[in-house]
Amino acid sequence: MTRVHPRAAVVSLSALLVALAATIASLTMGDYPMPLTDVVTVLAGGDGSTRRSAYVILELRLPRALGALAVGAAFGLSGAIVQRVVRNPLASPDIIGINAGAGAAAVFLVVVVAAGPVAVASGALTGALATAVAIYLLSRRRGVTGYRLVLVGIGITAMLTSVTAYLLNTADVYTAEQAAIWLSGSLAGRSWGHVLPVLLAVAALLPVALRLAASLRALELGDDLALALGTRAEPARVGLLATAVALAAVATAAAGPIAFVALAAPQLARRLVRERGLALVTSAAVGAALLACADLAARRVLAPAELPVGVLTTVLGAPLLIWLLARANRIGRTG
Repeated sequence: MTRVHPRAAVVSLSALLVALAATIASLTMGDYPMPLTDVVTVLAGGDGSTRRSAYVILELRLPRALGALAVGAAFGLSGAIVQRVVRNPLASPDIIGINAGAGAAAVFLVVVVAAGPVAVASGALTGALATAVAIYLLSRRRGVTGYRLVLVGIGITAMLTSVTAYLLNTADVYTAEQAAIWLSGSLAGRSWGHVLPVLLAVAALLPVALRLAASLRALELGDDLALALGTRAEPARVGLLATAVALAAVATAAAGPIAFVALAAPQLARRLVRERGLALVTSAAVGAALLACADLAARRVLAPAELPVGVLTTVLGAPLLIWLLARANRIGRTG
């Protein structure tokens, strides 16, 4: 049974409160400002002060706000699992190629097939899962080590990025612009059809991740000690990675390849709880808070213009990656 650390519980609750505050701000702020009383009335089942209030809140802002929470939680939890399984703080689904696979499939569908939004999302999900399987099989040699998996993932990412660049260069300007918008990662215009699969995935896979957490603790001791403790390393590792990939794939299909949330959320969570426990729930809560705040900032910082949230997370996440690389080099830890 997973033990709950009081500090982890406090940090998780604090992150959820930050996420809730950002969500409320997202519902009230925008080109059509909404009084908080209207938001509360509509969420309680009323119409608000006008019929437009209910439409704006329930059809435009609420799906986007809940999407930010669900996608952020999915990326945060996925990143925490991957970093723990491969025992590398620089590993995350976007760095080892999952996002690149989704992006290449989505761009192919937009540029070559001229597919619609639903087909693009489904293709991105398929591309992410297929890339994860390829990375796992190419990394496997009498089991999978974290170091080899990360290196293969970086190589696959480079290859798929080249494919994506080629497709964009051969497309006409309008089509290339459509594909580039998806690749930048954004929650703008997301409907309940995009958001509900991510909410269901987080609700279903969070208990699975917690159930597998015991195996995660054993795997951190090494395969031999894990086997001595009664944990079969390979099936446990496959189960955990499959959970992480499914979370990242569903989130990417819904919002595009939003970078660095999966990398940053587990790192912040582990530091806030001071390395106590696996911090899976805390990572999910921090991921939800990060993306909710980032999406709100992307909407309002340059208003009335709007930034894709993936651009903002990349600008803020790149310095974090540099700091992590410098820190890993300073303490002589390469994975």
